[in-house]
Amino acid sequence: MQVPGLDARRQEFEALNAQVLDISVDSIPSHIAWRREEVGPVEIPLCADFYPHAEVTRQFGVLREGPPVAGISERAAFVVDKKGKIAFAKVYPIDQLPDFEELLKTLRELT
Repeated sequence: MQVPGLDARRQEFEALNAQVLDISVDSIPSHIAWRREEVGPVEIPLCADFYPHAEVTRQFGVLREGPPVAGISERAAFVVDKKGKIAFAKVYPIDQLPDFEELLKTLRELT
């Protein structure tokens, strides 16, 4: 799972002055249930891009519009620099976790 993997490496990201967060189109009650029943406690923020539906996801260009499941976000990772510019963006197959080493490398290059 992406969130527990990110949470396990959170300190590596924080050491590079990065804020890790997860954004999905799920509601806050859905996030609460997911933490309680599947993921367990995690330190990284889970952000609900629920209403208006998928506004942030759409702005980043990762809202899945068609099959197999329309209306969810693609599995993607972004690094946004301190000026608010996207320094790294990659969409992964839904069954593949982001490459955390690739993200850390990008952050190291920014410092």
